[in-house]
Amino acid sequence: MTQVSTHDHIVTSYGEELDDLADEIARMGGLVETQVIDALTAVVRRDASIAKTVRKREITVNAMQVDIEKKVIRLFALRQPMATDLRVTITALRLASDLERIGDLAKTIAYRAADLNSYPPLEVTQRIERLGNIVTRQLREVLDALSADNVEPAIRVWRNDDEVDEHYNSVIKEMLLLMSGDSSLVDPGAHILFVAKNLERIGDHCTNIAEAVHYQVTGDTLESVEAAAP
Repeated sequence: MTQVSTHDHIVTSYGEELDDLADEIARMGGLVETQVIDALTAVVRRDASIAKTVRKREITVNAMQVDIEKKVIRLFALRQPMATDLRVTITALRLASDLERIGDLAKTIAYRAADLNSYPPLEVTQRIERLGNIVTRQLREVLDALSADNVEPAIRVWRNDDEVDEHYNSVIKEMLLLMSGDSSLVDPGAHILFVAKNLERIGDHCTNIAEAVHYQVTGDTLESVEAAAP
């Protein structure tokens, strides 16, 4: 009969805690991605019922962030992680924070979707959809990078942030031009501007996650890698 030492038990338990932390981050990421997709759908389809679901789901997202923070504190207090394990633990805090903010922004977009239903549809919503699709793609890619511990998609997301900014600026310019020519568009236009801004901010959080993934995998920052590139 093979005996299991106390040391082996501690190492196994520690590994299970790290795996559990990674699994919860992955679940939170999947839930937040759904939040963003649903919030965008609520705006494009003018579906208030979807907006209500997004707002209710935010409670779960917030609870997951708190739980992840507790797990990280426990790991620091009991395990004193070093090297790669330390990077994983530190990154978990960063990821949970960015994911929570994305979920909060999705909730805000859902609120705007409900408000927009009080006005006739706007053609500029098509541009909002394109912007949202780009941001959603960025989020999906960076979450896939996290799941696979693959820095290449993370680097691609980080570099493609300019695409989000370009589409965002285009939406803003078009909406402001329409509002200046038709005063009846001022109120609904304000909601569109907020939706666009929140999508742009989600894009920023995607680049934050990309930086966190790169650090977790390599121990180096994306900025230093880019600065050293020929």
